[in-house]
Amino acid sequence: MNHAQALQAVEQLMMETVESEVEVLRDASRHILAAGGKRMRPRMTLLAYEAVGGTDIEAVLPVAAAVELVHTATLVHDDINDHGLMRRGRQTINAIWGRTFALLTGDFLFTKVYTLMAPYGDLNIIFAEMTSQLVEGETLQAAAAKEGKLNRETYARIIAKKTASLFAGAAKLGAKLGNATPQQVEALYQYGFNLGLAFQIVDDILDLIADSQKLGKTAGIDLAQGKGFAAAVAAGNGNGAQTAVAVAEAQEQDPGAAFKRKLLQGNYIEEGWQQARQLAGLAKLQLTALPPSAARDELLRLAEAAVEREY
Repeated sequence: MNHAQALQAVEQLMMETVESEVEVLRDASRHILAAGGKRMRPRMTLLAYEAVGGTDIEAVLPVAAAVELVHTATLVHDDINDHGLMRRGRQTINAIWGRTFALLTGDFLFTKVYTLMAPYGDLNIIFAEMTSQLVEGETLQAAAAKEGKLNRETYARIIAKKTASLFAGAAKLGAKLGNATPQQVEALYQYGFNLGLAFQIVDDILDLIADSQKLGKTAGIDLAQGKGFAAAVAAGNGNGAQTAVAVAEAQEQDPGAAFKRKLLQGNYIEEGWQQARQLAGLAKLQLTALPPSAARDELLRLAEAAVEREY
């Protein structure tokens, strides 16, 4: 089974896993899964496994699927919190079925992970740690936005927990399944962590400068709610009052217009791109701990694609 076939098998496994006699849960889950996505996290799990010499790729498929189900569940809950109407180029679950069923669908996706991870023993400890950090990061973000206290330091802490933790965990799980050396496990963990930071910074920049059609989701939500890269750079070194002013400007009749003008006139966007590229470079550097292979080459390309993208 090659890498493309393995990813297709992950897709099929996710669809089978969300089977339910409760039709709304089944249909809503399949709705968001069928929309596709970059599948960065399951790719990392599969590639990390192969890069350390793993050969039984079918043994990794449930773990890769579990990682992506967790990520998908967070997107469903994010769309409830953010009132997002479009995700991955189609209507969100809450736009079609309403907030209550969207909340329950997100919960359903989370709980289905137990089915996939049950046979994997101590790997569930890694899984529990990364998912706990994810929820902590989302909570920190919501609290910072509510209090108007988002600054660069808080932003870095948020994305480390809400995004980098899952990237790092996905890579570490693949390495562990492939019986990697401790050095290789740590290298792949750091690869995923730095790449996760870079990926989220780019995501937040694109939320500012791209349109909804290109992104495949509702653009400008993070900006209007005082979250993400745009709000963090506007807050400078931590002046909550500056954040409050910026967010107020972003909630004008034309949401985000004044704030966008301010940011696009400065160096904030280029600063973000530079930081993301530096982090991606650090991620790639970690791969020198692995032997040359097609999987390692693909991990290198994955790091480049994460920052050189338009959606």
